[in-house]
Amino acid sequence: MYKSYDPKEIPTSQLHEYLLSTIAPRPIAWASTIDANGKVNLAPFSFFNVFGSNPPTLIFSPARRVRDNTTKHTLENAMATKEVVINIASYDLVGQMMLSSAEFEDDVNEFEAANLTPEPSLKVRPPRVKESPAQFECIVKDIIATGDQGGAGNLVICEIVHVHLREDIFDGEKIDPRKVDNVARMGYLYYTRAAEGLFELPNPKGKTGLGFDRLPDFIKSSHTLTGNELARLASISYIPGNDEVTMVETSTGMADILSKYGNSKIEDIWKAAWFRAAFLFFKWIKFS
Repeated sequence: MYKSYDPKEIPTSQLHEYLLSTIAPRPIAWASTIDANGKVNLAPFSFFNVFGSNPPTLIFSPARRVRDNTTKHTLENAMATKEVVINIASYDLVGQMMLSSAEFEDDVNEFEAANLTPEPSLKVRPPRVKESPAQFECIVKDIIATGDQGGAGNLVICEIVHVHLREDIFDGEKIDPRKVDNVARMGYLYYTRAAEGLFELPNPKGKTGLGFDRLPDFIKSSHTLTGNELARLASISYIPGNDEVTMVETSTGMADILSKYGNSKIEDIWKAAWFRAAFLFFKWIKFS
């Protein structure tokens, strides 16, 4: 059963919380801007993501306040100066990030209020957050308002003109997400720590998967495998041949499974463990 709603027939504040609680987690744009007089502002926004790499494009939305339809300093500054720095907040900065979200008066510098270090940018006027592991200097290409009522979005379309990535988040030439340690927004007062929820999925590198319809019938009708596990099996490139199955069956991993259940029900155990065998095998060949 579902609870179903017409968005126009429930209060905006209620819809807002439903959207934020289900469309999650959302990355956070910790945006530093300046106004026409050079006053600095810093605030986090979770209506944010990357939308292209050539040109490198970020979009975030300082939405109109639901309660009173007012706009935020960040939006006003972006409209006035057309520049912004998007800083990434890691877990060790989450307290300062939250503090910078308070609705301070115009004359308050959030860098000072949150005890953060303003680092001069190279190509734009707003400063960077020195403590942030990743900082993106941007020019504002366009701002698109989605409406004029409380809760309406303002899509600030930004082109990255310079990137700063702290050296300690790298593992060789790649960025290690555990070292970035991003935080992301959920609904209500909830956040999540990305580094604690990481998992990997096999990448077929352009090869076409089998598809669910080509899986063996005893696999498709399994009461043991979940839909998620069946989908992973359906993504493999081909069904292993007898020699390959034998290789996996005699592997240490499969031997552990068989020894756990015993040989008296080898047929049932093999069927139940088929996806484990396939994963072991395809881990070996790495879709090459």
